[in-house]
Amino acid sequence: MSWRPAQEPEVLPAGCLALEAEIIPRPRDLGGFAVRRVLPAAQRQMIGPFIFFDHMGPAAFEAGQGIDVRPHPHIGLATVTYLFEGELLHRDSLGSMQTIRPGEVNWMSAGRGIVHSERTPTPLRGACSRISGIQSWVALPDEAEEGEPTFAHHGTEELPRLEGEGVRICVIAGALYGKRAPVKTASELFYADATLADRASLILPAEHEERGVYLAEGAIELAGETFEAARLLVFRPDGEIPIHARGSARLLLLGGAAFPSRRYIWWNFVSSTMERIEQAKADWQAGRFEPVPGEHEWISLPE
Repeated sequence: MSWRPAQEPEVLPAGCLALEAEIIPRPRDLGGFAVRRVLPAAQRQMIGPFIFFDHMGPAAFEAGQGIDVRPHPHIGLATVTYLFEGELLHRDSLGSMQTIRPGEVNWMSAGRGIVHSERTPTPLRGACSRISGIQSWVALPDEAEEGEPTFAHHGTEELPRLEGEGVRICVIAGALYGKRAPVKTASELFYADATLADRASLILPAEHEERGVYLAEGAIELAGETFEAARLLVFRPDGEIPIHARGSARLLLLGGAAFPSRRYIWWNFVSSTMERIEQAKADWQAGRFEPVPGEHEWISLPE
């Protein structure tokens, strides 16, 4: 379908009737660096294939400081890094080394197992720096969860965009509003970054079974009710959702089909069985994962 703005009548009965859950993120301290943990939550473990969703920052670092996420393992998922501000240097056990900047996409499919690190690039540490963005995980379906690990990077010029009437949309992954991102995914999903000017509107289409909107900045109105930033709104599958900005706003639109099989999540591991997670724990403890070339640190299993 084509993107179109929502009209703004006096009453919007569909919005809040369609609201299934409102998830308030839990703050987490990752060694001096704060994140808002959105998924998994008590109300919902997943939205479509999205099983993990963190809002990083906004955070400011003094000169000489930065993020240092030491090498750690993943199985059964794809990591998606999307920044609003700042830079991160990704390195992994495939030998990939890629700096990610705002508006770009890092998509790392762990499959049967991968190790990676994320750090503030050295050139940025010479002065004060900032970072803000989203890190999410997409669970891999049964036929892909033990596949070969892969890494892909897509620059801003590769991602499809729509713009008009105070709304700008970038499709990060999957398909939405008739546009498809070049990221190769293992299941049908949608993931998009939408910025709205004051009083601008958009419609979240009904084409996907499970749908969520994470309000990263600003405020929006649904059916006469206002929602402030730092919350995930989860919608029922029926009907289009008119969304209206109250002041400028930034939204992450995400979802897809309901995941067809159960997924377990423990630390950095996602799997269809707890036995596979136990094996991954043993493999990491015994040093059986491939290392990140040139890196000698690592994060031990949580107790």
